[in-house]
Amino acid sequence: MTAVSNSAAAAMSDIRDIKPPVPISSAWEWLWWAAAALVVLALLFFLWRWQRRQRVPPVLPRVPAHVRAKQKLAEALALISQPKPFCILVSDTARFYLEERFNFHAPERTTEEFLRELGGTELLSPDQKESLGRFLESCDLVKFAKYEPGENELHELHSAALRLVEETEPTKAASVPAPGAAVDATSLAKTNGGAPSAAHETPVLPGEIANRKS
Repeated sequence: MTAVSNSAAAAMSDIRDIKPPVPISSAWEWLWWAAAALVVLALLFFLWRWQRRQRVPPVLPRVPAHVRAKQKLAEALALISQPKPFCILVSDTARFYLEERFNFHAPERTTEEFLRELGGTELLSPDQKESLGRFLESCDLVKFAKYEPGENELHELHSAALRLVEETEPTKAASVPAPGAAVDATSLAKTNGGAPSAAHETPVLPGEIANRKS
């Protein structure tokens, strides 16, 4: 009896409840999840591109060489009481300007070498070459020979550098009047001996012609 009751108890313990049904995802549910994932990826991509554009610095227009040279020469006047720093800035400004203006790069040249190479070109007129030579030699006396000029001499050096920039800067093309532009009546009258040309006479209406004939 004991063995039968034990086996019956073991059989009862093996009986378990039925498992609940397993949910099966439909194709539409997977499609919605895929669409949501694509939307999230698209938002992340556009956010990355926006941040990247924000980091790109704006492209500024290039300042012409003669404009920058004049700005540097104007700044040099603040050093007029310090001959050596003043001459270094003024001479470097003139030299860098010429190198950029004429695409004549000679950063490691001494003053003599720079003037010799520049003298073999036709970039400057003979008078400009002579003036540049005197200017650079005067600056070298201050920079290397411990010569201390007065403010009048320094102003002359500054004027020489500014004059060199102004004489060699690109010239603006002369303005030419556009075809069909209006011609000044006064100058036109002078051209025709004081009388207005037929093209500029007051137009006569057809009614006035009929009245004149009658």
